[in-house]
Amino acid sequence: MKTAIAFCLLLVTAILTAQRTTTEVDVDRTKLLALENAWNQAQLHHDSDAVAQLLPETFIYTDYDGTVMNKARFLEDLKDPNYHATALTNKDLQVFPYSNAAIVIGTYHSKGTYKGKPFDHIGRFTDTWVYQDRKWLCVASHTNLISKN
Repeated sequence: MKTAIAFCLLLVTAILTAQRTTTEVDVDRTKLLALENAWNQAQLHHDSDAVAQLLPETFIYTDYDGTVMNKARFLEDLKDPNYHATALTNKDLQVFPYSNAAIVIGTYHSKGTYKGKPFDHIGRFTDTWVYQDRKWLCVASHTNLISKN
């Protein structure tokens, strides 16, 4: 009986210490939203070095047209001189935190020119973030086009 009680106390202690506090989750939400915004700003300015800091080597991106890119290809695409975004914004963002991971979903609006032709896209995105080596890294990103002009 004493063994069962000790085991239960140990189990409850482990569960309580493993759970993250509301403050920790709120800090993570704020941090992740700031990282999403920083990513947009870096993309607007073709700053592949800044975006690279947010991605592990295993990063995978699936574009709205079905194109799948690894980190190197994604960063190369970001530097494309034919792509000139004038606006890139997110809205309706939601963060779903887990112990060392989080999913961020939202709506994006990108506007500009590509190869001299104007574009105006509205879509949804899903970013999967993992907390690794004391920082958040986006391990996967997927976009889905809602409206294309």
